[in-house]
Amino acid sequence: MSALLNNLKKGKVLVVGDVMLDKYLEGKTERLSPESPVPVLLPLSEESRLGGAANVALNVSSLGSKVKLLGVVGKDLSGKEIKDLLKEKKISNSLVRSNLNSVTKQRILAGNQQLLRIDREDKFSNVDWIKTKENFKKEIHKFSSIVISDYGKGTLFNVQELISLSNKKKVPVIVDPKGNDFLKYKGAYIITPNLKEFSKAVGGFNSEAELEKKAKLLIKKLSLSALLITRGPEGMTLFNKNNNQNIIKSHYAAQTIDVFDVSGAGDTVIATIASGIASKVNLNQSVELSNIAAGVVVSKLGTSSFSLDEIIPFLKGSSSLDANISMKAIHLAKKESKKIVFTNGCFDILHAGHVSYLKEARRKGDLLIVGINDDKSVSRLKGNNRPINNLENRIEVLSSLQCVDIVIPFSEDTPLNLIKEIIPDILVKGEDYKINQIVGSDFVKKTGGKVERIKFVKRLSTSNLINILKKN
Repeated sequence: MSALLNNLKKGKVLVVGDVMLDKYLEGKTERLSPESPVPVLLPLSEESRLGGAANVALNVSSLGSKVKLLGVVGKDLSGKEIKDLLKEKKISNSLVRSNLNSVTKQRILAGNQQLLRIDREDKFSNVDWIKTKENFKKEIHKFSSIVISDYGKGTLFNVQELISLSNKKKVPVIVDPKGNDFLKYKGAYIITPNLKEFSKAVGGFNSEAELEKKAKLLIKKLSLSALLITRGPEGMTLFNKNNNQNIIKSHYAAQTIDVFDVSGAGDTVIATIASGIASKVNLNQSVELSNIAAGVVVSKLGTSSFSLDEIIPFLKGSSSLDANISMKAIHLAKKESKKIVFTNGCFDILHAGHVSYLKEARRKGDLLIVGINDDKSVSRLKGNNRPINNLENRIEVLSSLQCVDIVIPFSEDTPLNLIKEIIPDILVKGEDYKINQIVGSDFVKKTGGKVERIKFVKRLSTSNLINILKKN
């Protein structure tokens, strides 16, 4: 994952959509008005931030990718503030100056609680759209991905036209959709609705199986390559086509428990994915990183971006996710009464036997946690010539399996301490172990869990594969 961050600096992202100004007036309330039963606010601070498509551009810039912003602002004071903030953040832009008012959202807060929001907005004219489209045509060939940030404020008069132009140039389009009619986004590479938006667009659903069915139908109907549904505390679910054009489902658990404010989380997600696509980064990795970044943003007040310094701690070590974050996800799953399955191993050369074993382990519960020996631990157990693949590579391969939810490395010779921290409902090992030989079995049984064995595929092992390779 750390290498991924360096790759993002190669990306070039064009952002087009509804540009907004987010204003925050914060104060304290100690009494009610004598005129009416409403709180009296004593103002303490006032702040303006980039919102909408401008916040998406800011997030792209925070990741290190090059970015340019297209959209419309008014000739009013809010429009000037937006331009000044973009200059301050060093974000390149070509904004049409409209005779209508800039889109402005003012939030009134007391004690970190929102008391009131005041929206000032006008639907921009067809003249503003034509100018925006011309700017788009001038810039499209310079970029490797395009974000369409649609908030329904009138900037994007004809989204389909922008997508068509992008497809002709073979530039992938990432859309943050709005409204119930998603047909206007047909031909995009990926759209990223939240669960509510998705439900409205497809007509609702009553189960996870029905959600999956409707997601796959929507991909086909809109000729998408992928669909990402953001699901709040449940994380996010990605549906994307593999090389055989089969639609694969991948779920990413939320990477935060302490949610302070969800404003701007969608902007962060789409910005991260767009940066990844522009940098030729694997889509699953881009989504995983966007999940982490969104977790950082929702812990802040108001529409926010993030810095690389804020997410790097979650990427430390060789794991794609920091172990502390993984533990938070596990604790959240326990709160939701999900059944936790744990297994462990070196997984030096992943083969069909491993995959079959892990699939069977996953069927025994709702969440499969795989503990993996770090490199020094493998060397102590297997000899100085092992591992063949380093920890980072082994984690990357394991994490790519749909049946594996979380991978956590450990440095000891056994996973006993990790098992005691996780307290799994089911501990799984291969049938070559007797129950009393399985590390952690006594602890799991004492805590009310089960210990189970799974059959291995015969004659398939890492050692056998290595011996075959040596002979050849």
